[in-house]
Amino acid sequence: MKNKLLITLICFFAYSTISFAQSDKVIAKAYMKRANEAAGNIDFEGARISFDKAIKRMDTILDKKVAALGSIIYFEIHHQRPTEKEQLEFLEKARDYSKQYFLLEKNTTSEDYLNNTEHSILIIENIEILKNKIQAAELERLRKEKELRRIDSLKTVWKNKSEALTLKVDSIYSFNKNNIAIYQKDDFFGVIDDRGKILIEAIEYKDALSSEGFILLKNKKEETNKIYCFNTNDKAGFLLPSASDFNSLSTHYGKIMLPRGNGRLVTYPNNSFQPMVYDLNVKQVVRVANQTELFKNLKKSDAIGKYNKDGEVKVGKTWYVFGGHLGGGIHPLYLEGNYNIDAFLCSIDGTRLFTANGTQYIGAFYNNKSQTIKKGKTIWINQNGTKVSKAKDEFAGYTGDSEVVRLSKGNYQIMRNGVVIIGDEELEKMGEFLRKYRGN
Repeated sequence: MKNKLLITLICFFAYSTISFAQSDKVIAKAYMKRANEAAGNIDFEGARISFDKAIKRMDTILDKKVAALGSIIYFEIHHQRPTEKEQLEFLEKARDYSKQYFLLEKNTTSEDYLNNTEHSILIIENIEILKNKIQAAELERLRKEKELRRIDSLKTVWKNKSEALTLKVDSIYSFNKNNIAIYQKDDFFGVIDDRGKILIEAIEYKDALSSEGFILLKNKKEETNKIYCFNTNDKAGFLLPSASDFNSLSTHYGKIMLPRGNGRLVTYPNNSFQPMVYDLNVKQVVRVANQTELFKNLKKSDAIGKYNKDGEVKVGKTWYVFGGHLGGGIHPLYLEGNYNIDAFLCSIDGTRLFTANGTQYIGAFYNNKSQTIKKGKTIWINQNGTKVSKAKDEFAGYTGDSEVVRLSKGNYQIMRNGVVIIGDEELEKMGEFLRKYRGN
């Protein structure tokens, strides 16, 4: 019973296989017929669809006409493919079908053989042309890719150098005619030139003054006890003598006035009956050479009434401690036992400028003007205390060709003629840099 069932099943499967095989051949033949008809109507895309469906149902191509048809179909539509790679794939299929034709065709002298030979040559030529195009395109792609990598590398080099030529500072003030400026970083001030070279680092001094060719760096904004002077005329700097060197009881410079174009600086140290007048050019304190002779001349001109050997002068009905000479015939006057100035004597006409009336400090006299602090504000006066126009800073107004460019907060660059500079280092704009080095 079991043997009969097994035989029956074997016969069933064998019949089914034969039936399916016969069915595939019939369907393949039908599709091939459609492919031939479409090709005859110049519908090669439609012919390809039917042809491929027929091929799927064949084990191998045994008919030379089928092989020739496949070769023609794939050749005729290869140029319609969207990419050269796909076009090449279709051409290679056309070549493979052409090879299959020549395996099946035995008559090498027939017209059909000769036609297919011409067709085969055409396929081979097109494959070669297309491969050359693809290869050339690939070489161009690789060249461009390499060029882009080189450009990216050059951009990185440029950015790194640009970063190295970037000043990490908070602000750069105006350059003067000597091409020098104050700059600030964090809470400190320093000195820089118009090529971006740091002359004095901003690491110690908390305040700064710039006037008439001189820059003063102060260790503290108030009660300053250390001053560094940078002379922009000779590009040299030095420390001023301490206030205690000027007066043993002084601990700081007190009010510091603007340095003037003649190099004179006036400060008002605490616990002192005399301002400190300092010559920044010769680097020494300026004192009255012969005080007695000066007193005689002041008495002769009626600027004072009396004087004594203790360095006191009488003006009107008041005796004062004489405070030296600020230039222009202007003299500070102190009351005995009081370190605060009571008045300034303008010896040219005997005028007294009383601090009670608002005149607090007077600076060095130069070009017929003195800086004056009156009621907390700066004004300018002449020799008799009359208010005049603001003194002109002959060193103000930069005439060079450097430009300070703010990149972002805390980042500046110095540009000159479109080139970034710091000291002797220079960097072109990125476009110029790339053009310069791409060919190297």
